[in-house]
Amino acid sequence: MMMFKRITALLRGRVGDAETAFSDAQALPLLRQQLRDATVGLEAAQRAVAVVVAYHKREQNRTDDIAERLTDLETRTRAALAQEKDALAHEGATAIAELEQEREASRAVLAGYETEIRRLREDVTLAQRRLRALQRGKTLAEATAATQKLRGTMPAGVTASLREAEETLARLQARQTHAADAAAAYADLSAEGSAETASDRLASAGCGPRKQSDAESVLARLRGATSSLPA
Repeated sequence: MMMFKRITALLRGRVGDAETAFSDAQALPLLRQQLRDATVGLEAAQRAVAVVVAYHKREQNRTDDIAERLTDLETRTRAALAQEKDALAHEGATAIAELEQEREASRAVLAGYETEIRRLREDVTLAQRRLRALQRGKTLAEATAATQKLRGTMPAGVTASLREAEETLARLQARQTHAADAAAAYADLSAEGSAETASDRLASAGCGPRKQSDAESVLARLRGATSSLPA
């Protein structure tokens, strides 16, 4: 039973890994399509705002027309009252009352439109900001994907060969440096350890007689020999 559970869990894990790998591989195409869908939806929302604005404008024109009719009726009803034409004045007052009710209803409709327009515009503005941010992110993701793709064109063997060549060159340079240092040290030791070389350097420094004859030393020797002869 325990083994069966483990096998089942393993299969689910492999399925999950496969789904994750597929989703990762298709993430960029999926993002592009989602942004296209969001753009279409945003355009539809903008058209909806335009429609509501048109309704609001039409209702506003209707309210303005009612206001003009009310002004005209009130003027005429006052004139009827001034002329004591009560029947006409009552008829005018009835029409005024009906128009006032219609005006209030129209104002309520306008308020509803204004609320809806404000809400829709806020939603559209927020959606536009989010869409722009997503589009910038998509551009960055596409550039990163292109860079990674180009990086992936470098064969793995090239990197390994370059690393091995660098190590070989470093070893070669180290050996050459060591050989040069050894040769220089050997030359110094040979020069310093030679008795002949030490004697020559002492003679050159004036310590003892010169080891090699020169014209001056020959002349000095000959003068000494001549002066010692009997006159």
